[in-house]
Amino acid sequence: MKTKIAIVDDNTFLIKAVEEKLSFFENLSVKFTAMHGEDLLVQLEDNHNIDLILMDIEMPVMNGIDATEKVKQKYPHIKIIMLTVFDNDENIFNAIKAGADGYLLKEINAGDLHSGISETLNGGAAMTPSIALKTLKLLRNPFIETKEKEEIKLTSREVEVLEQLSKGLSYNAVAENLILSTGTIRKHIEHIYRKLQVHNKLEAVEKAKRNNII
Repeated sequence: MKTKIAIVDDNTFLIKAVEEKLSFFENLSVKFTAMHGEDLLVQLEDNHNIDLILMDIEMPVMNGIDATEKVKQKYPHIKIIMLTVFDNDENIFNAIKAGADGYLLKEINAGDLHSGISETLNGGAAMTPSIALKTLKLLRNPFIETKEKEEIKLTSREVEVLEQLSKGLSYNAVAENLILSTGTIRKHIEHIYRKLQVHNKLEAVEKAKRNNII
């Protein structure tokens, strides 16, 4: 019997990439795809005869962690593997708390993804090695749920720049949207990185969201 799978991701290109990886295995069948958590819940109303969901974390409308919690409450038989680019401690902790059965990174190859699905369906917990290591560390030093709310003071212009960056826009596009030069945008980004104590765009956006700045 084929394993019935749903894929949840707001990026259609990444959905196609995952479908392609799964297509190598005759015992796996993608029943439907969804663009965010709410879309998934609506589709499950009509078809909850699903064995496993591959769930992204960062999505509009309803993120993967909230969706995992709701699916587990209503359809506890469905296994859920988080399939994401984010491997920070908070996401791992919250995903496990929400009921995720596994946690894999999107860069995973087709063979390892198939093994992870099989392992999870057999009662295991599929995890990318780096995630497994972080999970062990979390268990040894439990994550304190007081989210970091340090005093981060960004100017309104810096917040605007961050909001633009969070949409995945290039520096040139941000400059055009805010009617500023690319050089000015780079200066703002330098200040943002320094104030947030981060080293790249992904970390900056993630930390800003965590601290309700954007």
